[in-house]
Amino acid sequence: MSAISKAMYLPLSIGTSVAGGLLAGALFTQVWKRVGDTNEAPPDPKDLNRSGREALLAAALQGLVFGVVRAAVDRAGARGYRAVTHQNPV
Repeated sequence: MSAISKAMYLPLSIGTSVAGGLLAGALFTQVWKRVGDTNEAPPDPKDLNRSGREALLAAALQGLVFGVVRAAVDRAGARGYRAVTHQNPV
C-alpha cells in the first residue's frame, strides 16, 4: 500500500471504527435486555450488589458482541475501500 493509499484509508478506518463502537454498544444493550434476568442495565463489575456470575456473563457477552461487530465493520470498510480504489487496504 502506497503512502497516498494509507493516507486515504486512515480517515475511513477511524470513522468506521467509531461507528462500529457505537453500533456494538447499542447492540450489546439490546442483547443484554433479552438475556439478563432483569430489565436493568448491564452490571458494572465493581457493583457488589449484583452477582459475580452476572457481571462475568455480561463482560463475556460484551466482548463477544464487540469482537464480532468490529470484525464485520473492519471487513466492510476494507471491501468498500477496495471497491473505490481497486487496491487492498493492507
